[in-house]
Amino acid sequence: MLSSSLWELPSSSAILYRFLTLFSFLISISAACFNGNCQVMEACTAATDCGSGLYCGNCPASGHNQPVCTRGQATVPTSVINGLPFNKYTWLMTHNSFSIVDAPSLAGVQRLTFYNQEDTVTNQLRNGVRGLMLDMYDFENDIWLCHSFRGQCFNFTAFQPAINTLREVEAFLTENPTEIVTIIIEDYVLTPKGLRNLFTSAGLDKYWFPVSKMPKKGEDWPTVTDMVQQNHRLLVFTSIASKEAEEGIAYQWKYMLENEPGDPGVVVGSCPNRRESKPLKSRSSSLFLQNYFPTYPVESEACKEHSAPLFNMISTCYKASGNILPNFLAVNFYMRSEGGGVFDALDKINGQTLCGCSTLAACQAGAPPGTCKSIPAPNTGPLSSTTGSFTGSVQFTKPSASTVHSPNLMVLWLFYLLLLAFLKTTISTHIIGF
Repeated sequence: MLSSSLWELPSSSAILYRFLTLFSFLISISAACFNGNCQVMEACTAATDCGSGLYCGNCPASGHNQPVCTRGQATVPTSVINGLPFNKYTWLMTHNSFSIVDAPSLAGVQRLTFYNQEDTVTNQLRNGVRGLMLDMYDFENDIWLCHSFRGQCFNFTAFQPAINTLREVEAFLTENPTEIVTIIIEDYVLTPKGLRNLFTSAGLDKYWFPVSKMPKKGEDWPTVTDMVQQNHRLLVFTSIASKEAEEGIAYQWKYMLENEPGDPGVVVGSCPNRRESKPLKSRSSSLFLQNYFPTYPVESEACKEHSAPLFNMISTCYKASGNILPNFLAVNFYMRSEGGGVFDALDKINGQTLCGCSTLAACQAGAPPGTCKSIPAPNTGPLSSTTGSFTGSVQFTKPSASTVHSPNLMVLWLFYLLLLAFLKTTISTHIIGF
């Protein structure tokens, strides 16, 4: 005969205790933020968990495998503090903006080159990018965007005709009448008047900032308000000096300081000027472009690069330039980070420059410098813009976070009802002594 202990059911109180323990555990899992309520650095399982301007991503390169809500959008500084000279702001710039992962190649040709970005130029602009680096070449009786070498575009390094990207810029400027965009051209175009005709064909001549109005001795630029009122909302720079006189396109290093791009620009504790640029401590140019990207771009490493090393390099270049903060911060894979990344760096720079605060979110329009709002940490993400709707989405072609499944509230409540029914039956059976 079997021992009665084997048939003995646990007391109703013990069953209830176990049930409540299990239910509390499941509820604690489901109580985590979801449905667009998660903020920066909070755990997530899908992009829909995160608030506006955020996406769900991780950074295995830094050992951060748990997906968290990550910033994917910049705060446009003029939406917080407006009306200052253009050179008082810091803008996000994408290196090789056109060199996009999985961009279609020419028919029947395998592209052999490096990639630097992950979403379209239109999407970059919607996410707050305001500077584009474009490499332009003569190719197939047209001007193309190529990521090439030896000053020549090949079918395996070609992306698309440049006019396609410039039309994206034209559409953005038309849709956003208070925004200003800067284009820096690595110029290999030899066709006479080729660039100027290209911009005219793209409909961008109406936004052109004239070279004659650019400050040439390090003085301040016009205010962003004046630039918008005069519709001078497109700044274009070329790497060929002669085109300033020939085509009215500004020679970049006449107006802009620049540190060394590629690996020399990411060496810890060093910030040398680019060979073509004046020394970084020169005060004869009032714009400063800081490059921060390695020579050979690696998508999976960008999130790590855009953490402490980026902030350290900004500090290094600040000292090397005689306490000047950059007007443009150029990076690869701009959306990848451990949480705040490039966007937090921009907010800190603009906060310090525009209002003397630790971050742009603490600035108060019209208040004296140093009069700062109290901002909870960590930053909850990009501020809503009062000058337009920037609703660009993250378009990673490869998932940045592993797929994670979590219990749904409806499932939990169904589980609760079933378990409650089971509990009721078990307790009743135990009471009647079956």
